[in-house]
Amino acid sequence: MLTGSRNVRRHRVRRRPIAQSVVPLAIPMALGLAFGVVIAVSGRPASQLTVSPLGATAAAPATATVTATPTPTAAANVNTDCELVVPAHPLTAAGLASPYLLTGPGGQSPAASGCQQSNPNLQAFVQATILNPATGRLWVYEPLVITLGSPPAVAPVVPKLPKGAVVNLMVGFNGNNLQLVGALADTLARAKCVDGLDGSLFGQVSYCNSVAFYAAAQADTASGKLRIPANGTSPVTGQPCPTTRSFDVVDQDPSDNVTTQYLLTASGETAQDNAAGAADLPGAMAINNGSDNRVLDNFVLPALGCAPFAVPDISNGGQPGTSQTLDELSAAANQRAPIALVPENDPMTLVNGQVSQWKTDLYRMGVGQPLVIGGTQEPFKQSLDGGQQADTPANFCANMLNAQSAFLAANQARFGATASPVPAMGNNLFTFMAARLSASFTNLGCAGFGLRNTVNLGLDGQGVAISAAFSLTPQAPGAQAASATPSPAAVPASGDPQWVVVPAGGGWNPTDPCSLEGYGYGYGDYGWSGDGYDSYDGCSGTGGTGGYGAYGG
Repeated sequence: MLTGSRNVRRHRVRRRPIAQSVVPLAIPMALGLAFGVVIAVSGRPASQLTVSPLGATAAAPATATVTATPTPTAAANVNTDCELVVPAHPLTAAGLASPYLLTGPGGQSPAASGCQQSNPNLQAFVQATILNPATGRLWVYEPLVITLGSPPAVAPVVPKLPKGAVVNLMVGFNGNNLQLVGALADTLARAKCVDGLDGSLFGQVSYCNSVAFYAAAQADTASGKLRIPANGTSPVTGQPCPTTRSFDVVDQDPSDNVTTQYLLTASGETAQDNAAGAADLPGAMAINNGSDNRVLDNFVLPALGCAPFAVPDISNGGQPGTSQTLDELSAAANQRAPIALVPENDPMTLVNGQVSQWKTDLYRMGVGQPLVIGGTQEPFKQSLDGGQQADTPANFCANMLNAQSAFLAANQARFGATASPVPAMGNNLFTFMAARLSASFTNLGCAGFGLRNTVNLGLDGQGVAISAAFSLTPQAPGAQAASATPSPAAVPASGDPQWVVVPAGGGWNPTDPCSLEGYGYGYGDYGWSGDGYDSYDGCSGTGGTGGYGAYGG
């Protein structure tokens, strides 16, 4: 995402990935099978941080021994990384109403690190989407983030959740890297929280319980309980309203960050943005997350006469509310080919500067998207037919350049009359989107695929885009794309069964909501007679002994 204070980081020229790196994992991966990686949940152990909630309902464990100590040499204006303490039981009503705590990395205090909600460059935001699987009803809720050591300006709303509710949590950050820390030793594991792969952070985003949520939503949609509204047609263009998976609007790292908004007081305290907060905090300013979803929901769609998917926000008196997850549900139901899915050359999914199918798949699972390549595209199926080219970094670049250049050129007048999401980047929505597309061309390494930047920007003395023109000649990836496109994962050699066992109390298998309780997860049948991966056996066995998938011959 290319908004807000992240401008400098996002405009940085990145080395073009030229080969798929092999991330050492303790399990096999086969072409086309569901992403069944067993990893330790990301995030620093709670025992390394003493948490003084001051308004949070969950305290750190008594075993915590290291106190966050100010580091005089850490200047707030240079640090770009923070940590976020996730409250105990964050998927429950009490957990949703417990503030998350923003603090500095590696034991630095908020003051020493600049990791404070009053610092627009390092603000963090959390968003919950809630499903009642018995009825298919949806709600959103915006848990509050406060600065460690600072109380909430107004106590958060305590929601009432239906029995059996499935909660998805998404986290967004205005800085560079945000690492999750559990308030209790098992907080992150129990909530199935993920902020990256094997120590390689996504950066600005993380999620909790996404796989279980999207699986439940998919089941409710199939049964007719959950009906996702059509995205509709723009009354001003006569074209379909874009979604987060439309190449008309995506950037280098699509489907990132949340639409959450908080209130910030002059003293640096935060509150949920609702009627109670507004009444108790006159003069408080609204703060929000620089987000692809916010650009779509609050700027692009209104300019086209379209409306985002919204449901009651129970942190704001039931007023209509949007969320990153609602946008993904809408995109999954409505977007037609070509479909923009998180690409392997997304800077957030790289590992040491190289593309990683595993990390890309883990990111996609957090936003309910089909996996990289593969016939089944479990666990979240979405048709990629209708003429879409192979799901590769090169084709993502080509589709983005071809579709978005034409889209922006056709909407120059109406977007030019719309306010800019980030005035320091473009002086209106049109120039902002053009600058964002141009930067995405660079940061995705699109030139390495034999493609040309279609955007010609006019900048003022401060580097703000004030005009833009486009080349509308369609492009296709060139010969260089072949060497830059990552190769698929190798199918494990036959001879030994391939399986995974999740021990009791350890790790989490993203595709198995049962794995946290110590259930085994088998990869199922590898059919070595040429039929590939057939099925997987989940939740078989208890107590950490696990159930093994059958080895097919």
